[in-house]
Amino acid sequence: MKFISIIALKEIRTYFASPMAYVVAAAFLAITGFFFVASVSDAFAEASIRGYLAGAVFFMIFMSPAITMRLIAEEQKLGTLELLLTSPLREFEVIIGKFIAAFFMIFIMILLSFFFILILFVYGDPDVGPILSGLLGLLLYASATLAVGLFSSALSSNQIVGLVVGSGILTALTIIDFISDRITGTAAKVLDSFQLGASFSVFDLDSLGVAEGGHFADFARGIISMTDIIYYISVTAIFLVLTTLVLESRRWR
Repeated sequence: MKFISIIALKEIRTYFASPMAYVVAAAFLAITGFFFVASVSDAFAEASIRGYLAGAVFFMIFMSPAITMRLIAEEQKLGTLELLLTSPLREFEVIIGKFIAAFFMIFIMILLSFFFILILFVYGDPDVGPILSGLLGLLLYASATLAVGLFSSALSSNQIVGLVVGSGILTALTIIDFISDRITGTAAKVLDSFQLGASFSVFDLDSLGVAEGGHFADFARGIISMTDIIYYISVTAIFLVLTTLVLESRRWR
């Protein structure tokens, strides 16, 4: 645990010393603010954060890989990854430490966006339940996207490659339901039999909102389901394990 905290603190300091973190945070607040304002601007709009959540899950497709793209790729490029792997540190300690640092940055961004929730309470009468469950779902979704981004960063020493691969994986998981609803034949039967669309899709591209059949939908409606929680934790764990395996394979090269 000591080594994990050391790595996490080092990466957090690096984030705050770099302008990229501030640029990404500003972009996140701008995008989510636009979606939030658009969702509450109608005459009889619902006092909820569904618009904010839709903007957040959409932007994290690109934001999470941007936050994580340098975490391992830069170590490879500078040659410091070999020093880490030959030190008493174990691979999973390196991965967990860097993951905690990236998750802390997104947590700070979500805290900064509490301004939108404050506006709801000042000018409306929102239901607290969907707000709390929506924020819980957003944190779980963020952890899954960060794990994907970290895995992508481990695949190459080029940070841009990590960004593109990570965004590509998250985009594929996002649009799978959109595609499965529009194809026919054997491929459609395979998707339906395994319910891949409902399993992975989190965003409804038709209405630019939270997908009704995705794992994020219940959180946005105020429902906390153990199935959805386990899903996001499982995705996070799987990609962190894959990242660890990638690093372990480098030790034996």
